[in-house]
Amino acid sequence: MDYWSALQVYLEMVLLYLEEARRLVNSRCAHLEAWQVIGASVAATLGAVWLRGVLFQQESFTSRIKKKCFRLIRKIPFIGVTIQRQLNKALDDMSHSLFTLKDGMSYMKELPSKGLSQSQVLDRIKEYQTLNEVQWEKGCVSGGVYWGDESLTKLLVKVYGDFAWSNPLHPDIFPGVRKMEAEVVRMSCELFHGGPGSCGTVTSGGTESILMACKAYRDLAYERGVKVPEILAPVSVHAAFDKAAHYFGMKLVHIPLDKKTMKVDVKAMRRAISKNTAMLVCSAPQFPHGIMDPVEEVAKLAVRYDVPLHVDACLGGFLIVFMAKAGFPLAPFDFRVPGVTSISADTHKYGYAPKGSSVILYKDIKYRQYQYFVAPDWQGGIYASPSIAGSRPGGIIAACWATMMYMGENRYVDATRKIVGTARRIKNEIRKIKGVFVFGDPEVSVVAIGSDDFDIFRLSNAMTAQGWNLNTLQFPSSIHLCCTVLHTQPGVADRFIHDVREQVRIIMKNPKEKTTGMGAIYGMAQSIPDRSLVTEISRGFLDCLYSTEVPKPNASHMNGNGKAH
Repeated sequence: MDYWSALQVYLEMVLLYLEEARRLVNSRCAHLEAWQVIGASVAATLGAVWLRGVLFQQESFTSRIKKKCFRLIRKIPFIGVTIQRQLNKALDDMSHSLFTLKDGMSYMKELPSKGLSQSQVLDRIKEYQTLNEVQWEKGCVSGGVYWGDESLTKLLVKVYGDFAWSNPLHPDIFPGVRKMEAEVVRMSCELFHGGPGSCGTVTSGGTESILMACKAYRDLAYERGVKVPEILAPVSVHAAFDKAAHYFGMKLVHIPLDKKTMKVDVKAMRRAISKNTAMLVCSAPQFPHGIMDPVEEVAKLAVRYDVPLHVDACLGGFLIVFMAKAGFPLAPFDFRVPGVTSISADTHKYGYAPKGSSVILYKDIKYRQYQYFVAPDWQGGIYASPSIAGSRPGGIIAACWATMMYMGENRYVDATRKIVGTARRIKNEIRKIKGVFVFGDPEVSVVAIGSDDFDIFRLSNAMTAQGWNLNTLQFPSSIHLCCTVLHTQPGVADRFIHDVREQVRIIMKNPKEKTTGMGAIYGMAQSIPDRSLVTEISRGFLDCLYSTEVPKPNASHMNGNGKAH
């Protein structure tokens, strides 16, 4: 039997089954009146639509069920009161830790009736500076401040002052700032091997750069008819992608990591690609463990499925572009890789420009146009802006431009050589310490430390007591050091390695001892199944940042005699 004959037999069988199904339905409905058939059809259709709405939302069905259960549990009187009491205590502890006023200090709550003189303002500024207790200048902080060079600082202050009143929203009034921004973008494109068609914009920081890429690809997906565009990104990707999904009505699909390398699982990413996929994401490197995702492998998926690929290089972008010349070659990660369509990189990190400046770069101008916002019918005139902000500080753009011109390739390469060399030395020495391990094989500036023998947050507490300010991470529990130029100062890396070795030696004498202090709080936060509680505490923390009311001791902080302890 040839192919067409077989196909004809198959179709005849299908028709027979359909006819039998029709007869069965008719026989079952023979006793029903027309209005009953119509009513049942409408009810079934509405039920199917309702069920689809319940099961298929941006937030998973399982997650929504868990939240509903926890809300019901919190309504149980004893449990709800106990949880609220603990939340209040955590918020009180947080507020007390944030209000570090010196004796005699108070908050300004009203404008002074008479303006202060310049000298009086500067005196007040000096008073506020005395609140700083963390000595970042000595290299005790993970990331945060990426250089702080005195001569560069003086240059930036002068340049910012010269352009303090400028605004790129008015290029006709401030053409110099327009030229500087265009040059910052062009220089950045060249560093990431963008071709003649590459382009981009300057933003206020890495978060805005990421938001802009997601917004562009969301609109591109809308054009294809996708109703809920999906971002496919490693679970280690920056939280700015969560923010972008929340702001722009997208769905973030987290892709697991290879547990050994901590790189994104490319096979899992391939399985997650669907008709709703708006973009793929890689980190170069990612923030938690400093690992470079396999950009080339993910880019092959982007080409195969015709999906944009964004490389988030916000953290180390202005290191990785100089690493080859500094003697630390990396696998390709930029526009040289077919499939990479956009890159975000922060000039205010290892670009050493002042906060906040960053760049979002695109391989082709067609992608950047989806980033723009245009309101053609506004009564105030045609309104068009390249990014989220309308008015923008021209002084920041000028200072960013001045930084890049001052640093030049030679200073960037020299700084990169020192930073990456220091980070790799720290990585190698930490690996020799019994009781801890380094996550994956970090190649750039971040070294993440974990332990199978004790709660790693005990080491975090111990290092804090030694004057270090490290990043604490979760899922899995770990801490990391993000190396900067400050850590390349003589003796800083040696002291860090010595302190880690010494504190681990002490901890290993009793590895099962419980963690106390902030480490215990952070560890506990990971174990709370109702993540809405963590959200509540975090919102309370943000509220504290804007409070001018010095907290008073309350009942939860009183001992039996009514005195604060």
